[in-house]
Amino acid sequence: MTAVTAVTDHDHVNPSDPADRDERSGNGPEGAWDDGLIARRVGRGARAADTDQGTGTRAYVPSGTPSSPTSPASPTYEGPLRARLDALRELVGLSRTRLDSGTLAEAGRVLDEAATRRRLSERHTVVAIAGATGSGKSTLFNALAGVMISETGVRRPTTAAPIGCSWTDGAAGLLDRLGIPGRLRRRPLQGAGADELQGLVLVDLPDHDSAVGEHREQVDRILALVDAVIWVVDPEKYADAMLHERYLRPMAGHAEVTFVVLNQIDRLPGDAADQVLDDLRRLLDEDGIALGEHGEPGATVLALSALTGDGLGELREALGQFTQERGAAARRISADVDAAAERLRPVYVAGAQPGRGGGRIGLSEEAREEFAGRLADAVGAAAAGDAAERAWRRNAGKACGDPWLRLWRWYEAQRSPQGALGPVAQAPVDEEATARQRVEHAVRTVADEAATGLPAPWGQAVREAAVRGAEGLPEALDELAVTAVPTGRPPRPGWWPVAVLAQAAMTLLQVVGGLWLVGQIIGIAQPNLGVPVLLMLAGIVGGPCVEWASRMAARGPARRYGHEAERRLREAAAGCGRARVLDPVAAELLRYREVREQYVRVTGAARAPLG
Repeated sequence: MTAVTAVTDHDHVNPSDPADRDERSGNGPEGAWDDGLIARRVGRGARAADTDQGTGTRAYVPSGTPSSPTSPASPTYEGPLRARLDALRELVGLSRTRLDSGTLAEAGRVLDEAATRRRLSERHTVVAIAGATGSGKSTLFNALAGVMISETGVRRPTTAAPIGCSWTDGAAGLLDRLGIPGRLRRRPLQGAGADELQGLVLVDLPDHDSAVGEHREQVDRILALVDAVIWVVDPEKYADAMLHERYLRPMAGHAEVTFVVLNQIDRLPGDAADQVLDDLRRLLDEDGIALGEHGEPGATVLALSALTGDGLGELREALGQFTQERGAAARRISADVDAAAERLRPVYVAGAQPGRGGGRIGLSEEAREEFAGRLADAVGAAAAGDAAERAWRRNAGKACGDPWLRLWRWYEAQRSPQGALGPVAQAPVDEEATARQRVEHAVRTVADEAATGLPAPWGQAVREAAVRGAEGLPEALDELAVTAVPTGRPPRPGWWPVAVLAQAAMTLLQVVGGLWLVGQIIGIAQPNLGVPVLLMLAGIVGGPCVEWASRMAARGPARRYGHEAERRLREAAAGCGRARVLDPVAAELLRYREVREQYVRVTGAARAPLG
């Protein structure tokens, strides 16, 4: 039986085939993960049953192995993971108009890769073997396959391109996704022990510290696509800063799909292997990588010698169990979602708001009232109320005042230097400019209050909404000052006709008494000074008394009339400010609440709080 068979160069996607173009670009009829926003439509139609995962080529089947067509299946992204992916897609859609494409790029990549991996084989688990130059990863790759597949030797770098090895059929689509051509696809030795690794797709990567830049780029690209990674370290480079800072530490959240293998323990004397392994665990713990010990989820850390086979069975057993669970793809996607959510945290999680309670978003009732009060001050609501009160009193004075006193006041007013214009000619300097400044200050204040504690993009959106709404607000308030303030004569109370009649009677008494005295002087009337004098005195004293009494009685209605005018203008100004500024600001805050809720779903219900 042939130990290793290389799949021909034809075992890859044909760019000229429209179906294959759809497969590589993610276009297809399924569309199960199409968000219309970032993630591309994925899915594909059924292919011929005799082709390997729809790649257009026939898969290699070892002799004696029955051939059975396999239909493409998807990893089980149901339950919490499915909900989190849906939430991430919704989150990206709601955020496109508020965040730049660079900020959302990683989330879009996760959605794309989740969609692509979902439609590929569920039966296979893709595991990459990565390591530094001379760590022995190719030797370990060959040892797991049971035969020489990847070239080994002292020449560096030895592995120039990734090599894929699949223990079962139907993995061509996964290898196409990794960009591994047919000439670099192999099959392991089909002998004893091969059954425990059924479903495994093993990929030998170039050195991550290779001097060739193209090799490092291939490593980074494939590490972002595989389901799990075996990091091979040796006793000399296990503490290499490049490995820990560039790969292990940033991938700490992917501990459940990570294996760390200390190779070449045959070179260590006595119990040195245990000491090095303990130190390796310490470094991994400092990197933030959870270790899967005592049944807890986390990274698997082993020590072995790929050259002598010492410890290889333990790794093979761990890989076999890991592959048979068929959960690596979902775990990898879940970890990718975690990483994307952590990168997005600064643009979705609000900071603490002093004095308002952490995490409280929105305008308080006090802030709304202060904004309405500032607009009322800008439109001159208090002054308008005072003017309405004075108008009511002035109207009452005209109707109920003593005519002789009114005539005297008019004469004095004519003699004054200001003339009939009076103080009206003394208009406040730059009153209109001052009112506009008050409006702008009110808008800035309420916008800053609403944006307090929000992440920078959403705070900026709130401020922009307030500024847009404030355009034309001063002019609208000016119109309100004209339309909301009552014009014409103020309403008259029920006692008003009585006061007018009493004042007219007092005036009539003065006129009658005066004419009576004149008649006596010229001899028309009989001399009798008592009665006419009493009549005149009653009119002279009674007129001012009626005016004073009317003024006292007018104070309450005039005050109420002025308060009503002020209230109407304040409500009109508040309504205008609410429609133009507060409502757009509230809409932005509502959108932020929506994206925040989606972000909570992305991170998981019991995960990091929003602060």
